[in-house]
Amino acid sequence: MTEIASQFTISIDQTEGYEFLVKFDKDSFAALVMDEPPPLGADKGPNAARVLAAAIGNCLSASFLFCARKAHIPLGPIHTEVKVQIVRTTNRRLRVGKVEVLIDPHLQEAEREKARRCVELFEDFCVVSQSVRQGIDIAVFVKGLS
Repeated sequence: MTEIASQFTISIDQTEGYEFLVKFDKDSFAALVMDEPPPLGADKGPNAARVLAAAIGNCLSASFLFCARKAHIPLGPIHTEVKVQIVRTTNRRLRVGKVEVLIDPHLQEAEREKARRCVELFEDFCVVSQSVRQGIDIAVFVKGLS
């Protein structure tokens, strides 16, 4: 059995159409508007696939930064790009098919060899990408129906 390290709850409320307002568990975090692109929504905010891509890219970037700092490797400002392919299944359902992450830590030439150790380690410490890769147990309930 796994040990629960922490828990949090966010709330999501429909505002209109396919637009939803996400409220986080801390008052200091700004709410996030999410929406689907046309023809369903009005594209007023990122959709779930874009938020997932941001979570993956942010977590990997932070994990690399953590490793570099522990190894005393100076970095420039990290720039990360996340490319997501949306595919159709044989049932014609849309799915996230592939995610490619490119992290540019702006390493100095003299630090590249030291940074190779981080490349071997950092992904294992990324909560989001490792959870997505291994699959997440998701229980879904519909109030009044489940």
